[in-house]
Amino acid sequence: MDVRVDEIPIPTINREEILIRVEACAVCGSDLKAFKLGNPRLNPPIVMGHEFTGVIAETGKNTIGFNEGERIVMSTSISCGKCLYCRKGWTNLCVDLAPMGFRYDGGMAEYMVIPERAIKNGHLVKVPDTLKPEYAALAEPLSCAVNSVEQCEIEKGDTVLIMGAGPMGILNACAAKHAGAGKIIMTELNELRLKQAGNFHIDILVHPGEEDLKTIVLEETKGYGADVVIVAAPAPSPQEEALSLVRKRGSVCLFASLPAGQSDLTINSRLIHYNEIRVTGSSDSTTRHVKEAIGILSDPSSLSRNIVSHIISLKEIKKAFEIMESGEALRVVLKPKL
Repeated sequence: MDVRVDEIPIPTINREEILIRVEACAVCGSDLKAFKLGNPRLNPPIVMGHEFTGVIAETGKNTIGFNEGERIVMSTSISCGKCLYCRKGWTNLCVDLAPMGFRYDGGMAEYMVIPERAIKNGHLVKVPDTLKPEYAALAEPLSCAVNSVEQCEIEKGDTVLIMGAGPMGILNACAAKHAGAGKIIMTELNELRLKQAGNFHIDILVHPGEEDLKTIVLEETKGYGADVVIVAAPAPSPQEEALSLVRKRGSVCLFASLPAGQSDLTINSRLIHYNEIRVTGSSDSTTRHVKEAIGILSDPSSLSRNIVSHIISLKEIKKAFEIMESGEALRVVLKPKL
């Protein structure tokens, strides 16, 4: 896909919209994929970026509850507010999601417009002044991890196995700790990723290509298996293996998506049946999850902010993609004013 840095006018707003001066925008793995492979959800020309934070520069005359100078983030997949799922509060599953950076211009710009639909349906979340922009920009990805942890119904003291030590796997670990997990086991085949995960107080790091993962999990859980397994690795093998690593009546969450056309799994359904295993997925997040993410990011004891590995200028988006492809980045954050 043709991704370029360009000069565009500062957007204008109508009476129902809000103008944001962007402070920071993190680069998601989906942005890199769009750059390399394209994305059918994108309708160019459009400004990319859905992991952003900013300051309200101007409010429309009909907007209520927000004022110039306030800092905000948002749940960036904007819901319709009318469908069955929206009425049940599952706005992330809306039948007509309109994501920022895909349907609307996103946060990789100096200024952006928050559309009426987002304001009307409650997608904006205020940010405390004490939280640095580069950390506030993590609210969207962390909120997705908050959602998956919630799906798993983690209880205090639980042993949680997270398969995959990429940025989202690590954020799932942070969210699980916040939810009360007593022990985090994390697996990763990539040596660099495994080393990076060591900076986040993961209790046990396992290289499944060199160690027997099942033996380790059973030893650490007195033979029962993990209470919860979150699969954050986008590969069939760990999704299939997860069922043999969770205890009876435990939960397995398929957090990472597999590519379209390559998503079929071969699983042992007897494990689900006889062990009464709960298998769930997790996609995106709601405003409630974003608010909780802001709370986690504002907690000095949480290591979630350490996921920011690089802060560079907005103009260096191509450099951001290069850093991400090298594997050395956890989260690259772009700043318009740097």
